[in-house]
Amino acid sequence: MTHTRYAFIKAQWHADIVDRALDGFLELIPADQVDVFDVPGAFEMPLIARDLAQTGKYAAVACAAFVVDGGIYRHDFVAHAVVDGLMRASMDTGVPVLSVSLTPHQYQETDHHNAIYRAHFVDKGREAARAALSITATRAKVANAG
Repeated sequence: MTHTRYAFIKAQWHADIVDRALDGFLELIPADQVDVFDVPGAFEMPLIARDLAQTGKYAAVACAAFVVDGGIYRHDFVAHAVVDGLMRASMDTGVPVLSVSLTPHQYQETDHHNAIYRAHFVDKGREAARAALSITATRAKVANAG
């Protein structure tokens, strides 16, 4: 029996928070169906997502990052570029590329905020898994209709 495979890309900035998205994803999709890839930061995700999608091995590619205002660069610019790149990777390859990229307006590296965002990333990981399963089923239905 062939299982549908999924790719999950995680940016390593704030990995202690971002990795929780994978935890949520794996609550709904078995780990033996998921290949996990780490990248340095959010900016690197679209390229790797495109490369993975082009392999033809994956029904969907999920990408997780936490883009915060570090005071050095405009985090909204980075977030926009990343989400635009992920959509482009999806459209160019025909493989769904899902974003679990969060860009909070207010983030401070405190225990309180870290706990909030860790929990939120688990929820977002579950949402990405639901989206991956749903789009995979819908695409199969579309393929069978043709």
